[in-house]
Amino acid sequence: MGFPVTRPRRLRVSEAMRRLVRETELNAGDLIYPVFVTEGTGVVVPVEAMPGVNRFSVDTLLSEVERVVAVGVPGIIIFGVPAEKDEAGSGAWAADGVVQRAVRAVKERFPDLLVMTDVCLCAYTSHGHCGVVQQGRIANDATLEILARTAVSHARAGADIVAPSDMMDGRVKAIRAALDAAGYHEVAIMAYSAKYASAFYGPFREAADSRPQFGDRRSYQMDPANGAEALLEVALDLEEGADIVMVKPALAYLDVIYRVKKRFQRPVAAYNVSGEYAMVKAAAAHGWVDEQAVVLEMLTAMKRAGADMILTYFAKDVATWLKEK
Repeated sequence: MGFPVTRPRRLRVSEAMRRLVRETELNAGDLIYPVFVTEGTGVVVPVEAMPGVNRFSVDTLLSEVERVVAVGVPGIIIFGVPAEKDEAGSGAWAADGVVQRAVRAVKERFPDLLVMTDVCLCAYTSHGHCGVVQQGRIANDATLEILARTAVSHARAGADIVAPSDMMDGRVKAIRAALDAAGYHEVAIMAYSAKYASAFYGPFREAADSRPQFGDRRSYQMDPANGAEALLEVALDLEEGADIVMVKPALAYLDVIYRVKKRFQRPVAAYNVSGEYAMVKAAAAHGWVDEQAVVLEMLTAMKRAGADMILTYFAKDVATWLKEK
């Protein structure tokens, strides 16, 4: 039945009416805040390409996490920026590594906060790649044991969720087996299942000091032109034991988030990545966009597409804005 009997504007006439019929609601509980931890004491180093984002030493990280908890963000994901790198990325699994110390400190101070850790080698290897390099190529199978060892070291430190971001084939299976063998049956895996070889990662590589020293990552990260391939990657990760699957980046891949959620009906994470963050910050600094309005619209779109949780550098701000609203 059409106009004039049907008038969709009736349900838009006031904020109360719009709220009553709203299909998608963004909440602080949907957010995960990424943090970068580095060596030293009293360190707070701004990331030039990401205004408002810093590298923290473990002691100053606790102050930052206190602010995260205060605004109601339920979880963080920790990225390590070690002082030293080597060919094998041995700092990634060191018991006294920067991530391991950060996890212990955060869980001791904030035991109810959900602590996730990035499991990868790129920030720890001298060559900057996410796996073992053999004869100039990334050796998939040789990397799996190292990733598994890293994940166990994070679980031992107290991580609730480990998040392999390397895109090596079979790494979820290797990590799940290693965690279970070590008795960490309750530590969950959030797999970067559909991680694209994206141009949106530039500012992150400055933050994590993880630029590859040769070549690029297109032999293991996904081609941005492919959508169906993401469904295969997700299916394999779920079969291997992933508890949560991720699509990264988020904004340019809303169609992939939608397809993954519709096909699998499992928890889906979306990563609102550094380039997406930096573009909004730059435009807002020039007065070209309303930062708050744009950010809330972007994140709502990610949730509307099917994301159950969103990793975003805007998490503290968004939680504050939502509380004010």
